[in-house]
Amino acid sequence: MPGFRPIVALCLFFMLSAANAGTTVKNIRIWAEADKTRVVLDLTNPVDHSIFTLRGPDRLVVDLENGRLANTLANLPAGAGSVRAIRSGVRADGALRVVLDLNQVVRSRSFTVQPNSHYGHRLVIDLHRSGSIQTVKRASEGYSPGRDIVIVVDPGHGGHDPGAVGKARTREKDVVLAISRALANRINTEDGMRAILIRDSDQFVDHRRRIEMARRHKADLFVSIHADAVDDRRPYGTTVYALSTKGASDEAARQLAARENAAVGGVALNDKDDILASVLIDLSQNAALSASLDIGDDVIRELARMGKVHRRKVQQAGFIVLKSPDLPSILVETGFISNPSEEKRLRDRNYQGRLANAMLLGIRNYFYENPPPDTKIAMQVRRKPVRQVRHVITRGDTLSEIAERYNVSAAAIRRVNKISGDNIRIGQTLSIPVYAGG
Repeated sequence: MPGFRPIVALCLFFMLSAANAGTTVKNIRIWAEADKTRVVLDLTNPVDHSIFTLRGPDRLVVDLENGRLANTLANLPAGAGSVRAIRSGVRADGALRVVLDLNQVVRSRSFTVQPNSHYGHRLVIDLHRSGSIQTVKRASEGYSPGRDIVIVVDPGHGGHDPGAVGKARTREKDVVLAISRALANRINTEDGMRAILIRDSDQFVDHRRRIEMARRHKADLFVSIHADAVDDRRPYGTTVYALSTKGASDEAARQLAARENAAVGGVALNDKDDILASVLIDLSQNAALSASLDIGDDVIRELARMGKVHRRKVQQAGFIVLKSPDLPSILVETGFISNPSEEKRLRDRNYQGRLANAMLLGIRNYFYENPPPDTKIAMQVRRKPVRQVRHVITRGDTLSEIAERYNVSAAAIRRVNKISGDNIRIGQTLSIPVYAGG
């Protein structure tokens, strides 16, 4: 047919032009109800996209391949629910990046929807407040999930005990409660970890009762959060403590004296003679102290990356809350409330979030290297990755941020790429292990 070939060529031209035009976001709609916020992107056609979260401050990032905003969408909608604000920009590779600035830690789920009688193609993003949904594991993963690692977070002081008070009347008990809540929220977003808060309000809890609560919850780690204060206004920076040898000896003696009602590692001491009870306490305490120092090292290393630390090594002292003989425990002095500049930082929500991020990364790195054998994380570590993703380092990338983006540990990335530290360079290609369900 004489006219058929030009018509086919013209049709192919328009089809290719439409493909090259990419996807246009015609509208962004947002609304909130109860503990869920829904964001809908109305699209001209389907689009390949990726979604990941960033912390400190909390953001959810949506990249749309070869996407653009409609000219009519000059002003993005205001935030609602968990979303504080929405902004966008075009990346160097042509992808449209939409950033949801969050006002709280959330869990996200996204899915695409085909056109119906009212709407065209849509990308739907549901944001659930942390702890409001249960993670659903796919049956195809083919492994038993194991238990969560339990981390007890202890905000110091409270109630009639304000702790240290800064020049601007900032009370330690208020600051450490805010930081502890931020840390607990972040722990609860980690697959395989669960946080317990000793107090979630302005109340006083006796020091011994704090330890008892941690043991009752069968904690794998006890983290006590404080803020330092001295007469001199110049000192600043974070410090991490573990129990001192002297403090451990004192507690061992107390446990031995009270062995009728005491137990270590789930083993009762009431039917053991003095020598055997002493050996059991000593063995349990040495293991807990060793783990506490290792965890403290990982935490102080991450805190040092975000800012000034007062001591670069884990310190040891006889704090009462660190004295459980069979429970790894650390105490984090998040800064000097007696330093006016640091007092101001400690009151800042973004800075509190950064402190919580650093502590979580340290804790996460330790437990991915040393997971208790009956835990979900131990089973994940033993699994072989189902595939590896290649990630090329660009300006501004950090190893911890890359680990968060792909939901793996920094330790796993180091192990796969045979690197010992966190130094990476622009243009370097990293292999990222991806696990089933990750």
